[in-house]
Amino acid sequence: MPKASKTDSKRRGAERDDAIYRAIADAVVEHRLKPGARLREDALAEVFGVSRTGIRKILQRLALEQLVTLTPRRGASVTRPTAAEAREVFEARRMVECGLIPEVVRRVTKGDIDELRELTRREVEALNSGEQSAAIKISAAFHERLAQLSGNSTLAEFVARLCSRSSLILAVYGNSGHAGCESHDHYELVQLLEEGAGERARAFMEKHLSAVESSLSIVEGADEVPDLYSIFAG
Repeated sequence: MPKASKTDSKRRGAERDDAIYRAIADAVVEHRLKPGARLREDALAEVFGVSRTGIRKILQRLALEQLVTLTPRRGASVTRPTAAEAREVFEARRMVECGLIPEVVRRVTKGDIDELRELTRREVEALNSGEQSAAIKISAAFHERLAQLSGNSTLAEFVARLCSRSSLILAVYGNSGHAGCESHDHYELVQLLEEGAGERARAFMEKHLSAVESSLSIVEGADEVPDLYSIFAG
């Protein structure tokens, strides 16, 4: 095979793997795959039309981000966070996200404010339409975008991972029909950012994240075997 063809093949393979990774990660974040759900390599390989070796690499990547747990002889499953881990995740979010607010206020532009308001509008629209999975994903996108506006890409990436783990926590301990974040909170936060009220925005973010944590109910549930074909159909 010519060198150019090999390069193209590798690029297509990497793009395919990224697409599968994103599909599984999105299913976890959107609660279509529930914490504790078994992820059989053979079933995933058939669903996505790739080898079990390829699926194994993708599951290992998801495990590094703590979205998937790999257990010897049992295989892969969606991570089920413990109560202690839930508290640690929200403590970390308060430390990082609140700490980024002053820099966000300093850097935010009118265009950024408009973008944040649009995300909030879409979140409310999804909630009003009963599309809880979409609302959860948009809420996470709001927090991730806010972190990106600080200009610190390393911390923004960390916030994105914490938001993904928060989605797992909400799936285990959250209340049905609730997306975690109160949508009006995001409206108020954007208003404070627009006003340049850095300290009030930081305090509001801390209160906001604490309220999400306080809304959790610690109730253990049983593992399930998901219908991977229906989840990833189309």
